[in-house]
Amino acid sequence: MRKAGVFCWGALIGTLGGLIGLGGAEFRLPVLVSIYKFRTLQAIVINLIVSLVTVIFSFIFRAGLVSLNHSHVPVVLDILCGSLIGSYIGVRFATRISESLLTRIVAVFLVALSLVLIAHDFIFHARSLAIPFTLKLVLGTLAGVMIGIFSSMLGVAGGELIIPTIILLFAVDIKLAGSLSLAIGIPTIIMGIVKYQRQGRLNGLPMAFILWMSLGSIGGALLGSYLLSYVRGSVLQTLLGLILLISAAKLWRAHSKRLISN
Repeated sequence: MRKAGVFCWGALIGTLGGLIGLGGAEFRLPVLVSIYKFRTLQAIVINLIVSLVTVIFSFIFRAGLVSLNHSHVPVVLDILCGSLIGSYIGVRFATRISESLLTRIVAVFLVALSLVLIAHDFIFHARSLAIPFTLKLVLGTLAGVMIGIFSSMLGVAGGELIIPTIILLFAVDIKLAGSLSLAIGIPTIIMGIVKYQRQGRLNGLPMAFILWMSLGSIGGALLGSYLLSYVRGSVLQTLLGLILLISAAKLWRAHSKRLISN
């Protein structure tokens, strides 16, 4: 393991995470699998741990840039309630299906997210749905369940799904939605980590690797939060969508090579 390389990957991905309000796991997962050759399930567990560090520090660094108040608490609690339930369910799926199927799910998920990001002109400029607030809360909880399932299965914070959900249902600004997404992501990721720990999946993890990638992620989260005021969201969304497509292709190719070699 080259510490400098691991640190730099953590910093690069952490910057993207801090900038938009994500844990950066979607970009980190292909790196863990295709570059550092971790098995998919182990990469997911490592991803969850580093994502937790990234999300916590991104939220702290963004706190002074994006104003949060008590009116946002119902939105956070609503989606969080569903995501915690989904997180519990997702771990059971991830540890009971084959690695080949799990890798395919990850790749398809990355492609789907890339299409969401590239189609930002429709998604992120849409108005809030004209439905009663109570129904919005119900839909938010249901969306949270699906987000939590993907979060724990794929080792992601689910911000790419949380952010458009918040915008479409509750009509908040994309930068505020990013910070609310981080607040929701923290306990969701913790739930996934606790479940994996109870199953013994945290035993034997490369702690030095995790430490250096986490340190890089903290520095990247700080830089990304600083750049928040200077980068246009529309340009960033399209760029990240393209990166996700490339990441999905690399993940699929790495898994195909592994199957051939076996």
